[in-house]
Amino acid sequence: MRAAITLGCAAMLVFGACTTSSTGIDLPLAGDVTIFAASSLVDAFRAIGDDLKKSNPSARFTFNFGSSSTLATQITNGAPADVFASADEANVQKIVAANLVDGVPTAFASNRLEIAVTAGNPKKITGLADLARPDVVLVLAAPTVPAGRYALEALTKAGVTAKPASQEVDVRAVLNKVSLGEADAGIVYMTDVQSAGARVTGVDVAEQHQVVARYPIAVVKDAKNAQLAWRFVQYLVSPAGQTSLAEFGFSKP
Repeated sequence: MRAAITLGCAAMLVFGACTTSSTGIDLPLAGDVTIFAASSLVDAFRAIGDDLKKSNPSARFTFNFGSSSTLATQITNGAPADVFASADEANVQKIVAANLVDGVPTAFASNRLEIAVTAGNPKKITGLADLARPDVVLVLAAPTVPAGRYALEALTKAGVTAKPASQEVDVRAVLNKVSLGEADAGIVYMTDVQSAGARVTGVDVAEQHQVVARYPIAVVKDAKNAQLAWRFVQYLVSPAGQTSLAEFGFSKP
């Protein structure tokens, strides 16, 4: 399920998302909103929350980051989320199936895989095939996590059978193990490699083996602050939000 990005203010009035003055300028919103988001969105969403605070100074954005599968389970079990941003469509569909979505999910970004290796690439890893070498300690996200599933898809495309030393709870845990020198390599997102700076080195995944992750976002039904929740979604799909996401390495959906 992939929703088109068509959430202009007129459409979002159905959900009470836009509070507009007689001059056509969005009025500041106040209150709290809790956003459950995939761990790969940590840096981008914190920055976007800060941006939105400038125009909504009385608003407070609280983030709960983790694997998309864990977050979806928490929401279906009653966790108090107002917004859910996933690194895949399948986990958003879980809350759709549970009748917990207000409106329809909206695609807002995409991402690509990259191999994170120890800074300077001392093992001389050049591609996915090298991850099967016995001298390479590989870590992956668990297969129940979008990044783990995408990594296995890429390895399958490349015809590579690799045995990870561990399967981590989310993609940032993979990145941390590599950056700390506890593993030689891990398959993460391009945005994760960018966020790590000099702590890791990135190795490209060949285009024919690439897997594209698409990120949808949804407002949870009965959100405690639906207007502010929709304002966050509206900003993400706006030109300003798309520019912010691009600065952190995300591509358009």
